[in-house]
Amino acid sequence: METSTNYIDNTATKSYKRVYVWEIPVRIFHWVNALAIVILSITGFIIGNPPAIMSQGEAWNNFTFGTVKTIHFISAYVFFGVMVLRIYWSFVGNQYAHWTAFVPWDSKFRANKIALHNIMHVIKYDLLLMKDKEHKLSDISIGHNYMATSAYVGMFFVALILVFTGFGLYSDLSEWWFPKLFSWVVPALGGDMLARLIHRGGMWLILVFIILHVYLALFHDWLHARGEISTMISGFKFVRTERVEYEEDKTGLEMDTGEGIGHEVEYEEKDEFKEDLDDETKTKKD
Repeated sequence: METSTNYIDNTATKSYKRVYVWEIPVRIFHWVNALAIVILSITGFIIGNPPAIMSQGEAWNNFTFGTVKTIHFISAYVFFGVMVLRIYWSFVGNQYAHWTAFVPWDSKFRANKIALHNIMHVIKYDLLLMKDKEHKLSDISIGHNYMATSAYVGMFFVALILVFTGFGLYSDLSEWWFPKLFSWVVPALGGDMLARLIHRGGMWLILVFIILHVYLALFHDWLHARGEISTMISGFKFVRTERVEYEEDKTGLEMDTGEGIGHEVEYEEKDEFKEDLDDETKTKKD
């Protein structure tokens, strides 16, 4: 039995190149920081609204709430340590981790028109889901897009507020010199009440940012299929060849494709539908 088909494959083949974007320290900072924020959020909620724990044991033998606070403080030290290391890496890391990638202006401190366009593009087409009628290579970001970098800068200052208010509230409980450096924060804010309110508000801003961050990462992974999620594990992205060449022409630098597996540097996206249909047709003939 023969089955005919008029299927015509008009899909344009797109060529991709593998680019090494996120270095090992950046990936470690990302996941350690993510874990610290999760632990800080959970323990912070418990500290802010402690549950009633009924126990028939002696009070000296029940240190549940003290354990929660200890975990919170340890996580705070980890969070602050990652911040310091990430600031250091913003001066020694590659072009995607460098601090210059996070500011929306050029070397003469003029507003970067590409950055402003990119921010509006993300708001309109990624957040508001408007239809993108005109596709431009410059809208494809190799590292972070400018919307992400602007958000990261904002979250950095929120994190500083959390560090100052958190260690300020902790300073009376600690005998170590480091928390004591922040003992002036609570009096400057007029007492514990405002300090706790600001600290909790900062936590909510971080959580809202995380929701948007995860949504956009999944959205770009689905829409562009460039490995937005796996890149924070492997460090590699697959970027359109034209986009890589555009970047290389603009910067005069050759993109780092990573070491080790040369034949995976370039990858062609092929439409599998015609091959599947041909296999099905061949099976019916047999």
